[in-house]
Amino acid sequence: MLKTDNFFVTEASIEIIDELIHLFDAYRVFYGQKSNLEAAKSFIQDRFEDDSVILVAVSRKTEKLVGFCQLFTSLSSVSMCEVYILNDLFVLEESRRTGIGSLLMNAAVSFALKKGVKRLKLQTTYNNHAAQMLYKKCGWKQVDFHTYCFTTD
Repeated sequence: MLKTDNFFVTEASIEIIDELIHLFDAYRVFYGQKSNLEAAKSFIQDRFEDDSVILVAVSRKTEKLVGFCQLFTSLSSVSMCEVYILNDLFVLEESRRTGIGSLLMNAAVSFALKKGVKRLKLQTTYNNHAAQMLYKKCGWKQVDFHTYCFTTD
């Protein structure tokens, strides 16, 4: 897929789930959730079988996973086309500011184009300025929609 001298991005497979769940669990902890490797494994396992694509960034030096993004398939009724939702993007703290975020974002766009998907969407919190700067740097445009959420928990 995409690569630099130090990292490359590839599509994750079930064979690396044991390493991937640790990265996914760290992502959830970053967002204030309690660590739960068993639930993380179950969730990721279901994604491989069902409804998402996970792209992983790998260090060439250590061959360890250092980041990931997860794309979920959706549809746009207005545009009558398939849409990818970039729902998750995470880079380990010690690997940040190395270009991995941009590499993952660009890999997501390349993957979507290869699959014929014409639109990718994402959302982030209003105060996540570092992420917003990354998105703009990668050519993503902010749109003026209000996001509402109804939760039952």
